[in-house]
Amino acid sequence: MSSPYDPYNRHNPYDPHNSREPHDPYDRFRPSAPAPASPPPSYATYPWQPPAPPEPPAPPRHLTSDRPPLGHHSDLRILRGAYRWQRRVATLTALGYFTLFLILSAFAPGFMTGTITDGLPAGLVLALLQLPVTWLAIALYEHTARNYVDPIADRIRKEAALDARREAERRAGR
Repeated sequence: MSSPYDPYNRHNPYDPHNSREPHDPYDRFRPSAPAPASPPPSYATYPWQPPAPPEPPAPPRHLTSDRPPLGHHSDLRILRGAYRWQRRVATLTALGYFTLFLILSAFAPGFMTGTITDGLPAGLVLALLQLPVTWLAIALYEHTARNYVDPIADRIRKEAALDARREAERRAGR
């Protein structure tokens, strides 16, 4: 018989159904499974013992909605994605143009000092165009907010108000 402390022993020597030997003479010395707990008596065990409190009534069943709760709703992921896209487009528009202006200033001084019309250098024209490009970025931000992000946020806001109203009615016991 192998030792019960053998780390390579894959069977439980204390389980009589999993023993390798046909009969283990030490089974009667091994601990047995505890007896199942019996339910408490329905009467008072001692005369001075107070009566058992009544069981609380089961909570009323209510109809659950067919859609998941708001915290797990896929519209929140859609809203985050639309907002992320909106930020990226506006930021890349403004910063992209400014970065292009800086790169041209550093690596193309001949182009930046060249004149466009009547002694007006190209670098000055590109610098003055920075303001309209910033306005364009703001306009893109407003456009994407109005057409993509705000409708999703409004729908989520309405669903949240509806969920809150339903939860309040359920708690009021209607």
